[in-house]
Amino acid sequence: MIVGLIIACEVGFWVLLAAGLALRYLAKKRRASVAVLLCEPLLEVVLLVVTAVDLKNGAEPDWKHGLAAVYIGFSVAMGHRVITWADGWVAHRFFGGPPPRRKPKYGRARAIHEWQEAGRWILAGAIAIALLQGAVWYVGDDGDTGSLRAWQTKMLFVIGINLVIAASYTLWPKQAPAGAETVAAAPDPSSGAGTGKAVGAAARNGVAPGTGVGAGTAQETGGGRRAGDGDRPGG
Repeated sequence: MIVGLIIACEVGFWVLLAAGLALRYLAKKRRASVAVLLCEPLLEVVLLVVTAVDLKNGAEPDWKHGLAAVYIGFSVAMGHRVITWADGWVAHRFFGGPPPRRKPKYGRARAIHEWQEAGRWILAGAIAIALLQGAVWYVGDDGDTGSLRAWQTKMLFVIGINLVIAASYTLWPKQAPAGAETVAAAPDPSSGAGTGKAVGAAARNGVAPGTGVGAGTAQETGGGRRAGDGDRPGG
């Protein structure tokens, strides 16, 4: 049941995203678009509640419960990025918006970009670890929590890998060849700069503010979850 619900949440995420963008760009109903996109965090809430109820009813904690915690963590940390990318891509591809900002390749700008990406992955891992720890405490000493602990170890590995990659771009920055075009690092939406979660930006652009969801303009770099960048392993 838990795995099926995770799949349903992922499908629901993309359905709500498509519906929100259609309302914004095709129907020109920005407030309705925001309302639809604001429903997306409810998917994670439902998954969290069902997982907790399943454990409360005596289910033995296993990899499925750990996967649910990891999915929630990554949805919260990466969901806003996915929606921002999709919004920018649709605006550019079909409605004459500016092209998405390219990922910087060289120097300090690339290092900043990598630390922004690492921050998202670290946040995802930290949320997952916290939820897993909550499940461990909930189950108590009488239950077998080995699978939950194993997921925590995996998340620590993901965090470590991202720290190493970001640090490598800081310590050994790639230098641009003579005459190469440079691209500045995009503002991190989670910091409140540029487009993203800021309520003012939401009002102007019809974006859904809030944790894990939102739809910015085409200023966000790259697209999709971090694995889509091709620089890091998926979690």
